[in-house]
Amino acid sequence: MAKKKEVTVEDKLRALYDLQLIDSRIDEIRSIRGELPLEIEDLEDEIAGLNTRISNLDEDATNLETDIKNKKNTITEAGDLIKKYEAQQQKVRNNREFDSLSKEIEYQGLEIELSEKRINEYKVKIEQKKEVIDQNKEKLASKADHYKHKKNELDTILAETQKEEDLLNKKSEEFGAVIEEHLMKAYNRIRTNANNGLAVVCVERGASGGSFFTIPPQRQVEIANRKKIITDEHSGRILVDAVLAAEEKEKIEKLFS
Repeated sequence: MAKKKEVTVEDKLRALYDLQLIDSRIDEIRSIRGELPLEIEDLEDEIAGLNTRISNLDEDATNLETDIKNKKNTITEAGDLIKKYEAQQQKVRNNREFDSLSKEIEYQGLEIELSEKRINEYKVKIEQKKEVIDQNKEKLASKADHYKHKKNELDTILAETQKEEDLLNKKSEEFGAVIEEHLMKAYNRIRTNANNGLAVVCVERGASGGSFFTIPPQRQVEIANRKKIITDEHSGRILVDAVLAAEEKEKIEKLFS
């Protein structure tokens, strides 16, 4: 049975730096997209909100049109009743019946006046709602045009970068899977807390790529020996030597070329 290859500290450092290179490229691609996905999402919400408002206003206007129709029916019915009562007045036998019919005629006349008043009020409300609908339609057209522009911009970026990002994400998962859990947790924690997302940096000109503070010569020798994982005391980032970094950069570039 073949003996399982021992994973050395150097192997771990290389895997961590490879992962950092891949994740940094993913960060770069996402920064190109910038706030576009969120802007598009906000525009979609605004467009949906405007469509809902226009729909509700249209429904209100339709209901008012129905109310006008009902009031017109009320006027017609009241007019028919007035004619009926006036005809009956011609046939009454006493003043009491005449007065009773007069009150009915007066009541129906008031119904007509009130209905006409309501019709005028409803017409004003309809005009107001139509004005607001037109304003919202103008806003909607503007938002829709802006959305189309932003969506095309994002689609163009995605068309150029999606394939690469998908491959990078796959490789990020693959590299992450071979790194010990406690190291991955440390890597992710450092990366999350770093403004530029760098958890693993190389020593350049005797200084940490993360903080740019000078590293003592003895410490630099320890980093170059790759016998233990060393972090920058100022930034907390994991440190690798420049030779290892250059070798891994070349390997990753070939992997994605």
